Amino acid sequence: MNEIGTVLIVWVVTAVSLLIISKLPLGVEIDAPDKAFLSAAVLGIVTAVIRPILRLVFVVPSFLTFDLLSGLFTFMIAVVCFSIAAWLVEGFRLRFGIWSAVIGAFALTIVNNLIYKLLGV
Repeated sequence: MNEIGTVLIVWVVTAVSLLIISKLPLGVEIDAPDKAFLSAAVLGIVTAVIRPILRLVFVVPSFLTFDLLSGLFTFMIAVVCFSIAAWLVEGFRLRFGIWSAVIGAFALTIVNNLIYKLLGV
């Protein structure tokens, strides 16, 4: 599959995952399916731009902890990107602030992985 096909699959899977987690009592609210697709696109762009910057910020702490906490730093980056996307997209809200971002980022990872397994991707 080419890069465009991969990007489209990731976009659709993320949008569907956001719709699913918005139906759970996690504090992640999305007004409509079109807002989920917009949120998925913004989340992808934010992640592509912010992740490399935040990885540089976390290089020293990761090095100092002998890379034992690298998974935690990676998750913190996901939470920050999730929060920024919710802040940028009208109709995508985090009802309980940072706690909704933490739970939402975790739930998004799980639901995305389940959908990818179902699709065989």
